[in-house]
Amino acid sequence: MKRDVKSLYNELNEELTHILNFWSDKMADNIRGGFYGEMSPENIVEKDANRGAILNSRILWSFSAAYNYTHKQEYLEMAKHAYDYFSKYFIDHKNGGVFWEIDCNGQPVNTRKQAYAHGFALYGLSEYYRASGNAESLALAIEIYKIMETHFYDTKNGGYLEALSMDWQPLADMRLSEKDKNTPKSMNTHLHILEPYTNLYRCKKSEELKNKIIDLLLIFKDKILDNDRMHFRLFFDNDWTPLSEEDSYGHDIEGAWLMCEAAEVIGNPKLIDTFNKIAIKIADVTLAEGSDIDGSIFNEKFVDHLDSDKHWWQQAEALIGFTNAWQISGNQKYMDQTEKVWDFIQNHIIDKETGEWFWRVDKNGIINPTEVKAGFWKCPYHNSRAMIEVMNRTNGSK
Repeated sequence: MKRDVKSLYNELNEELTHILNFWSDKMADNIRGGFYGEMSPENIVEKDANRGAILNSRILWSFSAAYNYTHKQEYLEMAKHAYDYFSKYFIDHKNGGVFWEIDCNGQPVNTRKQAYAHGFALYGLSEYYRASGNAESLALAIEIYKIMETHFYDTKNGGYLEALSMDWQPLADMRLSEKDKNTPKSMNTHLHILEPYTNLYRCKKSEELKNKIIDLLLIFKDKILDNDRMHFRLFFDNDWTPLSEEDSYGHDIEGAWLMCEAAEVIGNPKLIDTFNKIAIKIADVTLAEGSDIDGSIFNEKFVDHLDSDKHWWQQAEALIGFTNAWQISGNQKYMDQTEKVWDFIQNHIIDKETGEWFWRVDKNGIINPTEVKAGFWKCPYHNSRAMIEVMNRTNGSK
């Protein structure tokens, strides 16, 4: 459906409100603090479910970012609710860093230190500082940045290790989740270190941090990106030997715009030009290989097998990635693709009855009935960010 900029803005702004109302009205725990750990596929809140660092740091980021965009006081209040809980229960005050998982009463149940979780903690804490000016939040963000550099950074080969034990010792199993390969480095983790480092630079500029962002960008260009095929490789050995053959269309389009953002924030003209060109090439490959006729984005491809399911987060990142390509090039085909993806989200992904987005649908638009509506990985970060980013990038401001 063709729209003018104002109509698109109004639709995105309305959905942003719906997403955040779902989390504040249905998932906020006003007794024990923080947010409930899960909502079942039947939309039942599991009040005693364990709570993950990823979910809670992403909620912190989402409400903080929404406040920074809308200046609605209720979003700042929910961000404070998230911050108070996260800083009290997820920070390891003995060894430093962030616990992976706690129970509903705030007791640690999985104490491993995952670099990915530290990245999102840094992302949420820095965004909350931008919203609130809370000096303690910035101090915690800087502390986590130092921990990343002290414990996770690979001084020999560059980049960051996946995981360590509670007291920073090596782990035999470093996987982020059961579906991931057990490798010491991954594209996904590095993407979500680049992202918070960029946000921290917005809060507190330094040459050291700028150089770390440049190092990460060069790793993406020279080690992670397959420059012949314009896909990101996903898993690596310590020395950056690729250990996977999957193509992940959502990670491709998400990584494309986040690299552009990092180059822009640090103000490096050469890198801006480099990654703008890369982003266009990735957008074109995603269009050619990873998108369905209705504009939606497939999950991934392994050699010759296409997983044609469409997950909620991939559609959200495609909204931003194609809008970013339109901004760079001025080519209307990318904005047309943004609108196609948005139509698909409205028709198949948004739960219009109970709120939030379904986890995924198959190629025929059938919802998977077994996956949670909210949980350890299912959060308001991808979709709320997509609403905010596209509103900003199309100049559909209030």
